[in-house]
Amino acid sequence: MVTEFGRVAGGTRVPARDAAVSRGAAGSRGGSPPRGEAGARAEARGEPAGDGHVLTPRSARVVAARKLQRRRDRDQSGLFLVEGPQAVREALAAGAVTELFVEAGRDHDALVALVDRALADGVRVRTVSTAGLTALAETVTPQGVVAVARHRHVSLDEALARQPHLAVVLAGIADPGNAGTVLRTADAAGAGVVVFPEGSVDPYNGKCVRASAGSLFHVDVVRGGTAEEALAALRSASFTILAADARGEHDLDSLLDAGGLTGRTAWVFGSEAHGLPGAIADLADARVRVPIHGRAESLNLAAAAAVCLYASARALRPGRRRSGDTALG
Repeated sequence: MVTEFGRVAGGTRVPARDAAVSRGAAGSRGGSPPRGEAGARAEARGEPAGDGHVLTPRSARVVAARKLQRRRDRDQSGLFLVEGPQAVREALAAGAVTELFVEAGRDHDALVALVDRALADGVRVRTVSTAGLTALAETVTPQGVVAVARHRHVSLDEALARQPHLAVVLAGIADPGNAGTVLRTADAAGAGVVVFPEGSVDPYNGKCVRASAGSLFHVDVVRGGTAEEALAALRSASFTILAADARGEHDLDSLLDAGGLTGRTAWVFGSEAHGLPGAIADLADARVRVPIHGRAESLNLAAAAAVCLYASARALRPGRRRSGDTALG
């Protein structure tokens, strides 16, 4: 396979054991470009790349990929951008990457490992100039790599077929940073599904993807449909619906101590600015508040979600889990 990773401008040479890979790839061809995976690895490490080239912001592939910063183009193509080594690593592990862009001159171990993994998976790897990478990235200080990945959301029926014990519904959350952080927290707490209903931010928004830190590729993400439909499906699957509400009638600590979180639980979170819509909160089995022991008026959305989800994670530890509905006092 001929790679388009190209020549890594300004790259430094690595120890002899790695350089030997490049020499073996070139063989007796002299100045001919390295071929195959070994040659691509050599290019990634700054070895000569023969006729390789570096893409710029005006290159067709960069222009096409950059369009994915717009939701309309993401929806039409079924693709989105993943930025940074950690998130790209998780996207590769999930088999979601279709194309990889690496900044010229970035030849440190983390990026070399990503290139190796991408080539082994048959992913096309391209070298871009610093300006080209900046055009693709949405951060002030890009980390040298951006991937194009396939959408990976599933239907709620598919997600529920895997029998998760903890679920999250994001009702009307418009801030992508908050949504991505809650997705990351849900993953850490062991949730199996996170629902992004209509009226919530796109889970493939660049800021949401970055805030999820790779968790987008770990849990089942459900996109679309109404929050009401999601709650009805979850209740039919024996989930108890708990609405996080600063003025809720149930105290989280008391609910946890009473064993009220040991069954299948779906937490519903609303926007930080406006909270849960009343019509959605009314569909919950209970409204639950996080106790405030100091003088703070409230917690922000991400912090409140973390407290609620980890309370459920504690209750759902092996030996404490029940398969039936959560008991509410």
